[in-house]
Amino acid sequence: QVRLAESGGGLVQAGGSLRLSCAASGRTFSSAAMSWFRQAPGKEREFVASISWRGGSTDYTEAVKGRFTISRDNAKNTLYLQMNSLKPEDTAVYYCAQGSSASAYARSYAAWGQGTQVTVSS
Repeated sequence: QVRLAESGGGLVQAGGSLRLSCAASGRTFSSAAMSWFRQAPGKEREFVASISWRGGSTDYTEAVKGRFTISRDNAKNTLYLQMNSLKPEDTAVYYCAQGSSASAYARSYAAWGQGTQVTVSS
């Protein structure tokens, strides 16, 4: 059974940076596509970024391009999201997800973490 645990969230001022981590248990991490989603209060969960199982292919939602970087370390079973130039509109609970192929659709992912709160103050 896959278990995902996010960490690294917190409160930061606009323009600041945070690095989220997602630690995965199980043997499937290195062969799985991984993604980050986020959900702001009163809004639906939305795609942020995805990465292929080898890390050679990445995709981002337009709102974070040039500011966020997704990466992974298969030796450590860990997914990362480096977030720079943060804006108040980035405030949300951030979730990592594991699936068989990289996709921007939440329904493509079978395993989810509990989420980590990111709050950006203006």
